[in-house]
Amino acid sequence: MAEENHTMKNEFILTGFTDHPALKTLLFVVFFAIYLITMVGNIGMMALIFTHRRLHRPMYIFLGNLALVDSCCACAITPKMLENFFSEDKRISLYECTVQFYFLCTVETADCFLLVAMAYDRYVAICSPLQYHIMMSKKLCIQMTTGAFIAGNLHSMIHAGLVFRLVFCGSNHINHFYCDILPLYRLFCVDPFINELVLFIFSGSIQVFTIGSVFISYLYILLTIFRMKSKEGRAKAFSTCASHFSSVSLFYGSIFFIYIRPNLLEEGGNDIPAAILFTIVVPLLNPFIYSLRNKEVISVLRKILLKRKSQGSVNK
Repeated sequence: MAEENHTMKNEFILTGFTDHPALKTLLFVVFFAIYLITMVGNIGMMALIFTHRRLHRPMYIFLGNLALVDSCCACAITPKMLENFFSEDKRISLYECTVQFYFLCTVETADCFLLVAMAYDRYVAICSPLQYHIMMSKKLCIQMTTGAFIAGNLHSMIHAGLVFRLVFCGSNHINHFYCDILPLYRLFCVDPFINELVLFIFSGSIQVFTIGSVFISYLYILLTIFRMKSKEGRAKAFSTCASHFSSVSLFYGSIFFIYIRPNLLEEGGNDIPAAILFTIVVPLLNPFIYSLRNKEVISVLRKILLKRKSQGSVNK
């Protein structure tokens, strides 16, 4: 009976960032530039790792999959966001909304587990270098990567399925620039306690496990670095780990703030800055932090550029 007294909502309107024309243009240019750089950087990294056998090792396989995840995240969010800057019709159906959330949840959950795999890979490489090929085999690498994507799909299927058990009513304006699960929960006619509890349990468990694993791995790495006798080797290892750890902290911190904090369903625009960090900024930075600071990747890039330069000179 309660459901019959409410108007069903099958379409929503994404309010986005602002209605000010000048700000719309500026934000469109900024986010479009970020989108292009993100896609070029991540797709370029995937192509580089796929085409060069020298990079067919666990560390680079993880980097290639991380680039794939970041590309999918950018494709799931940014095109619709850019369209809405100048579109009069900002409507999105419930099914489109759920699909967008499904893909975002899948890639972000996979991202969490890939970061654990990468932290473990660095732990073995720095703390047990002589046993690296035994402890970090290509078979284990493939299993960890496959497991990350399976976990991402299962996690997103649970939350996407629960969306259809409740009724939407009242306002159909989503105070966000993409379809996230929490803005949808704020539009429910009834108390979405079960949905919120499931979100807290599953997201919390994933966050605790992955954050704990990453922090423990880096703790052991730091202890090993401090025991190194070579100052040059210590500085090199610490510089690499510090940049990686900064990216991990930015990613996990923003996700933790959105999905694990108390009073998840409180209305407000506080979700948007944190969402920008892990959906737009982190995918932009990862190719530079993880890959372009890597000497082997830079070496392969230089060889490609020198080869093209020499071919160009011969053609002339």
